[in-house]
Amino acid sequence: MPSFSFKVDTDTSPLRLDRYICEVLKLLSRSQIKARQLKAWINKKEVKLSRIVKQGDHIEMLWEDSPPVDIIPQDIPLEIIYEDEKCVVINKVQGMVVHPGAGNRQGTLANALYYRRLNKGLEKTESRNQRPGIVHRLDKDTSGVLIAAYNEETHAFLAEQFKERKVIKNYIAIVQGRPKETKGKIETFIARDTKDRRRFTVSAVGKNAVTFYKVIKTWGSYSLLLLRPRTGRTHQLRVHLRHLGYPILGDPVYGNTDKIFKDTSLMLHSKNLTITLPGETLERIFSSPVPERFSAVIEKLNRINKNG
Repeated sequence: MPSFSFKVDTDTSPLRLDRYICEVLKLLSRSQIKARQLKAWINKKEVKLSRIVKQGDHIEMLWEDSPPVDIIPQDIPLEIIYEDEKCVVINKVQGMVVHPGAGNRQGTLANALYYRRLNKGLEKTESRNQRPGIVHRLDKDTSGVLIAAYNEETHAFLAEQFKERKVIKNYIAIVQGRPKETKGKIETFIARDTKDRRRFTVSAVGKNAVTFYKVIKTWGSYSLLLLRPRTGRTHQLRVHLRHLGYPILGDPVYGNTDKIFKDTSLMLHSKNLTITLPGETLERIFSSPVPERFSAVIEKLNRINKNG
């Protein structure tokens, strides 16, 4: 029987416990709360789900196990950075889709993770919208560090850190252009592009998005940047750099055609992730090596710069 225990550290607008569970914690949906007979205790006293959540409340919950998912488990090789019985950190390869969707029901990270949890002897449990254990996402063409959970308690524990922006995510990117400032902050609203539903764009409305950047090295009209997103909006880094005037090299959606690197794929990589694991008090830093595609482009840029 899954369980979850935590303390409400931040002040929240008046919310019923059931709404807090599904809207803030994103642990279960309203229908799942009812179907799985969730019981809750606040400050050691059993309460109804209509109870208003307050800052400082200590909440404990229990609910029934869920039925098996219908996702297909697949034995897909993964590059493991760290793994225990609660979670796994992988170095996602470029080109792997994270979440199953239309046209991608197989061959995704979710398929691989589901196989891995079954192979470890863990019971079948319900996924969230066919996304078993996945706490955050990387675009298909973005490589690098990604963490996933093997059970719902761990998923909730990790997801709460992302929600509270306690997780530090560092990316590297090679961009077209040379930023005027060696470091800076990009803060905008991001919304789905009304003209193309596959794209997102900076808008007067939408969700707030914040990205910090630092120039690591430049080669004429190309630059290597360190990026630290404060928020986690879809396509955030790609949209922000396009907005700044320095699109990511090889970006098929937000980039520009490049004469020197015509066949280069997206030069965006999740370099490291700082997060606290369940049962631990100190943060851990998980890192992945610089991909070969980055090394190849940098080598060529060094050669051009030297000869130029």
